[in-house]
Amino acid sequence: MIALDTNLLVYAHRSALPEHQAARRAIEKASRNRAGWAIPAFCAAEFWAVATHPSSSGRPSREEEAEAFLAGLFQAGAQVLQPREGFVARLTRLACDLRIRGPRIFDLQIALVSLEGGAGEIWTHDRRFASLPGLPIRDPL
Repeated sequence: MIALDTNLLVYAHRSALPEHQAARRAIEKASRNRAGWAIPAFCAAEFWAVATHPSSSGRPSREEEAEAFLAGLFQAGAQVLQPREGFVARLTRLACDLRIRGPRIFDLQIALVSLEGGAGEIWTHDRRFASLPGLPIRDPL
């Protein structure tokens, strides 16, 4: 299964961004993956925060636009990856073990929920994404 990071969702949603077409193609490719594709719940929330933020470049998306974009992904077959019981304890233990500090914890939570949800890789355009042993990071752009 392929897990998609927030930045691919934002790029695919925002037609004015230079990465727009490449991100749309990447999501279409992920949607054809035989093992499936997914969006970590954290990424759906982060997408919403970025897309609807009042100071986002261009104009912020209306709530209905953001909702329609996510709904379209789920209608196309994207699964939602949710944290399981005991997630915070596992996350904080990993953060200590991997010496994760500051905002990189957000990448780690995406990676952990993806790994535990059955993802075999994460697709992101974030070159500094906090990796997790056993879960390859791939830049599809």
